[in-house]
Amino acid sequence: MLRVVTWNVWWRFGDWEARQAAIVETLAALDADVICLQEVWAEQDGPDQAQVLASRLGYGAVSTTHRFYDGVSFDNAVLSRLPIRASESRPLPGPDGTPGHRQVLLADLGGPHGPVPVFNVHLDYRYDASALRVAQVAAVAAFVAERRGDPEVGFPPVLAGDLNAVPSSDEVRSLTGLAPVPVPGLAFQDAWEQGGDGEGHTWHAANPYLADAAWPGRRLDYVLVAWPRPRPLGNVMGCRLAGTALVDGIQPSDHYAVVADLRT
Repeated sequence: MLRVVTWNVWWRFGDWEARQAAIVETLAALDADVICLQEVWAEQDGPDQAQVLASRLGYGAVSTTHRFYDGVSFDNAVLSRLPIRASESRPLPGPDGTPGHRQVLLADLGGPHGPVPVFNVHLDYRYDASALRVAQVAAVAAFVAERRGDPEVGFPPVLAGDLNAVPSSDEVRSLTGLAPVPVPGLAFQDAWEQGGDGEGHTWHAANPYLADAAWPGRRLDYVLVAWPRPRPLGNVMGCRLAGTALVDGIQPSDHYAVVADLRT
């Protein structure tokens, strides 16, 4: 079994310093093999949150290319118990079609039976940006297709992250084959649809940080498994939420995490 977690850990918003211990404790309890994080920070001349978390949890870590804003970056990161053989990050399209500040990160992991390609993404957040997200998922799908190798052999690519879009949106439907796919011969299975129970909202009104949110009650975060693939590799065994509870009175993030168990 391969346990994959995706979680937007809310950068340095809110009481970010107090939240760090809650993030560590929550992740430690999940016993994941691979952790995909969004909104990870690194200081230009100081600590790197991904490396700090990896050190405390006993993982290796890679991040997207640091792009600093007032000395602090806004990254995606993959933490892994599996060996990290290589990594690559690519920019996603911005509103004008040129490379924007959002990125997709590939972590090429060494599994017991061969490579495990994991892609971590964080799409644009605006409610009115569906067309932009459609372009971004097309770029992500092209990247996955380029790096996946023979789809009939080996472990299928895993795509995880904060898509800032609900399952019925054009962008998610294009990934999951409910609408025309960006790359013929490549679609993704939604782990929550296969193994989750209930609505699976990761942006939830019960989260105290969302007391004034304009639009809570949405499932925005996903673990997706590529198809076609050699069955039963990558089949979803179960999916659940994490990071929903307070840790010593502190909510770890404004998003809940998604935990998916995949067949190996």
